[in-house]
Amino acid sequence: MRTSQWSAAALAAGLVVTLAACAPADESGEGASGLELTMLIGSSGDAETTAVQAAADAWAAETGNTVEVIAANDLVQQLGQGFSGNNPPDLFYMPWDQFQTYAAQGFIEPYADELENADQFLPALREQFSYDGQFYCAPKDFSTLGLQINTEAWAAAGLTDADVPTDWDQLAEVAAALTTGDQVGLSMGREYARVGVFMNQAGGALVDGDAIVADSAENAEGLAYLQQLIADGSLKFPQELEAGWGGEAFGLGKAAMVIEGPWINGAMANDFPERQFISVELPAGPAGPSTFAFSNCWGMPVGSETREATIDLIEFLTSDEQQLAFAEAFGVIPSTESGSAAYAEQFPENAAFVAGVASATSPVAFQGASAAIADFNTQLEQIGSADPASLLAPLQANLQAAYDEANG
Repeated sequence: MRTSQWSAAALAAGLVVTLAACAPADESGEGASGLELTMLIGSSGDAETTAVQAAADAWAAETGNTVEVIAANDLVQQLGQGFSGNNPPDLFYMPWDQFQTYAAQGFIEPYADELENADQFLPALREQFSYDGQFYCAPKDFSTLGLQINTEAWAAAGLTDADVPTDWDQLAEVAAALTTGDQVGLSMGREYARVGVFMNQAGGALVDGDAIVADSAENAEGLAYLQQLIADGSLKFPQELEAGWGGEAFGLGKAAMVIEGPWINGAMANDFPERQFISVELPAGPAGPSTFAFSNCWGMPVGSETREATIDLIEFLTSDEQQLAFAEAFGVIPSTESGSAAYAEQFPENAAFVAGVASATSPVAFQGASAAIADFNTQLEQIGSADPASLLAPLQANLQAAYDEANG
């Protein structure tokens, strides 16, 4: 995606956010005080926003600076607007699916190798946020997807521990059993970041080596399975349930099961404390188990006027102590080897998410792929009625074009 394209898209969104880096360059050192930094985050809910603000306040109190935390309505659009207006935030969540594009176009600072804890991050996350052989930005945490089950609804349907689904057939059976007049058996986001798991579980992928294989029979099989659940009435998406995301549908009791990551723990504790549930590993498909692993990194704009102070803040935010505090607040898994090991011991109820790492893959994220995925997400609005091949054909064409441009 060329600079003019994503900048124009951001401006067209019509969103107004002030994202000023306020410190002059000669006062931005690690020991500087009195700086006013801005941080733009894509929050999963109040629990995450509150935890990040508390951490920023703690660092600010130690250093004599201030940090304004802005929870974006649309992180990608607002971040794009900040860059296109030459006024980006000092620190921001850089999503996994945007990283390659921003790095390739020279918008983010490659600072990560300078961190005191640079060698402590999980190797897979270092690789995810490296570009052209250089480690760019610190992974802030990571998450995998699991299946959440409303235990009250489960018992009411006469289901037991023996019925926890481990394959597609069993998932279809319990989703049907849990579907009532005012509750659907299963819900999840209508997007590649959820639907793509079923494509992978069927043996599909979007990229195989140097080949784009989005229109494969395996991917079509994954979509066809979801279409059958839709036809059965046991799968509905949050938009159909008057919910903003899967967690809200789950918390409101409109869906008995959802597919989300460990962030749902904080959201439920904060917004729906009465909801009793468990998280289990995603059921395996015909090709075996598979889940997605997601991460954001702490991004910094290239040429930042607050560079050294921001690096100090990032080291504070990525310490094991702080990452475990985030884990307790909203469920994410620490991005360091020692932090993730401590998490597994401290939160045994989240064992399914940690276990999912063994079968986890990162969603496709090469330079320019995000536009193709965004178009696919739009196409998925027709998943209930469209032939799978008709959904996958434009994804194949768009990904191929993006791949050719990125590697031309």
